[in-house]
Amino acid sequence: MRKSLLISTAAMALLLTSCKKNESGNKSVIKIDSSETVVRDNNGKIDSVTESSSTMEVNGQKTEKTDFVYKATDGTLVKVVFKNDPKENTVAITSNKKTFTLPKTETKDAETIYKKDDMTVRVKGDSLHLEQGNNIIELKRTKI
Repeated sequence: MRKSLLISTAAMALLLTSCKKNESGNKSVIKIDSSETVVRDNNGKIDSVTESSSTMEVNGQKTEKTDFVYKATDGTLVKVVFKNDPKENTVAITSNKKTFTLPKTETKDAETIYKKDDMTVRVKGDSLHLEQGNNIIELKRTKI
């Protein structure tokens, strides 16, 4: 009887102390926006194929991530995440449970180029041109 009373009291005390919500957290990280972002293309029209976008502010520096879904010519869907932060701009391409992250190297004539090792990604408008060695893959931004 004493053991069960002691165990139930300990369980109740543990339950009551673990349910306290700690809202103090890290005050230097401020999540500004995690909703849909309106992206305008070159002609000023709203780009309606934006999947999701978020902006975070850490110590006064903004980091923006925008996710898109691209479709290859064979019908394969690919997740593409563009990340812009004060340190670097990158693109992460995920397909078949593999993710390739490439840093931005240059922008010219409304085309952005990302390179890493033998992989090159060229982004222009709704098109993404992926080159890896002798393989060339054309992707188009799409809605799910």
